[in-house]
Amino acid sequence: MSKDYYKTLGVEKGASQEEVKKAYKRLAKKYHPDLNKEAGATDKFKEINEAAAVLGDPEKRQQYDQFGTSDFGQQAGFDFRDFNGSFNFDDIFDQFFSGFGFKSRGGRGRPGRDLVAEVDVTLEDVSKGTTREIEMQRSVTCSECRGKGGKNFVQCSDCQGQGMVRHAKRTPFGVFATTSSCGACKGTGEVADNVCETCDGEGVIVSREPVKVKIPAGVEDGMKLRVSGEGEAGQQGAPSGDLYVIVHVLEDERFTRDETDLVVEQPISFSTACLGGEITVETLAGRKKVDIKPGTQNNSEVRLKEEGLPDLRSSRTGDFVIKVSVEVPKKVSKKQAELLQEFEKEGKKKWSLF
Repeated sequence: MSKDYYKTLGVEKGASQEEVKKAYKRLAKKYHPDLNKEAGATDKFKEINEAAAVLGDPEKRQQYDQFGTSDFGQQAGFDFRDFNGSFNFDDIFDQFFSGFGFKSRGGRGRPGRDLVAEVDVTLEDVSKGTTREIEMQRSVTCSECRGKGGKNFVQCSDCQGQGMVRHAKRTPFGVFATTSSCGACKGTGEVADNVCETCDGEGVIVSREPVKVKIPAGVEDGMKLRVSGEGEAGQQGAPSGDLYVIVHVLEDERFTRDETDLVVEQPISFSTACLGGEITVETLAGRKKVDIKPGTQNNSEVRLKEEGLPDLRSSRTGDFVIKVSVEVPKKVSKKQAELLQEFEKEGKKKWSLF
């Protein structure tokens, strides 16, 4: 043998196709020239690429084992640089080996795309949680054929069941071979003898049915919720994408949100601050009467425990905070002025109602 491809990949001569694939995957990650900048990495990568192209093809492997020739190996060209530096090795290796005998029939297609939607919620929604119906146009798996595109599948004649087709191009520098997904069977290796009329063999249909999304209590503004499997449908039985819902909490002119606390500005009269009394405030649960203690100072707080918003990450509930501002009248009557003067005199005598 001119070259020992088994030694190149580090596998035994009787290694299974799966063992060859795993060995190639491991070495390709190690020596890929875009990932390994050491000297000789490019040459090493070409060697393991050539070895896998031979040992990964049952017919070529049989010829190699029997005659020890590797002349056909020079056409095994597959350059990973076409992927613009973004490497998903699992997808790349599946595509690479599908052209050399590793792909099983009925393989899955491309997963569905993720979708993004936005919803507006109120503080009442944040307090109790809610459900929104999001209307959108998206592709969903055909219920008639369950995403298969038809029934009574037969081997694709274009790719002979491989799911991939190879193209060779002769150039002054030699023959360059590329592998691409078969357009006739979309990479599955099979075509339906009876095409589904509902989806025209695509396996997916366009749906405008709304998607119900549960908005949890305590949700925060700008939070992204993931709804698994509610994105675009995948191809040939591949999983659907996900739906990501961005939540916007609308501002409320009555309250200010401070994490799990709700804050309200509440003015009270000078006499109520001094003598105490009962005021009425607006809460998420409606209007509520609140006691003001005598001697309440300006900018002080009255807290209603656990009447704020729930914490999304725990069982804790915030408070409803009333920030008190004492109103000072701009004008007073003659009678009020006399009473205030009397009040001032009594204060100087260090006499207090309290």
